[in-house]
Amino acid sequence: MPRRPQPRHITLGGREAVALPLEEYEQLIASRRQIGGQSARVRVLAQEAKRTEQLLRDLESLIAVPGDGGTVAELSPPGCTTACRTGRAAEWEDADCLRCAIAALLRRHRDSAT
Repeated sequence: MPRRPQPRHITLGGREAVALPLEEYEQLIASRRQIGGQSARVRVLAQEAKRTEQLLRDLESLIAVPGDGGTVAELSPPGCTTACRTGRAAEWEDADCLRCAIAALLRRHRDSAT
């Protein structure tokens, strides 16, 4: 681990200041730019995560049965097979209708995220 630079403390115009060699100052500026860039990337990723979460909520509401009031895990749309209605279609490959397949897929990914 490199030695931590020890700046010189000086008084300039009655105010305490720190004097750095030019090389250390340039390293400090470069580090600040890198942190700023990383901060911007994190902000963009957070916005994308929020948009994705909203997309999933919207998708969940689209496949919900009107008036059912249930969550995706409790959905049983009309026309589904017994396997879909009873929840035995645990994986989307087992679901017989598209709505149940999407519900099972959302349920699987929500469960793995918690």
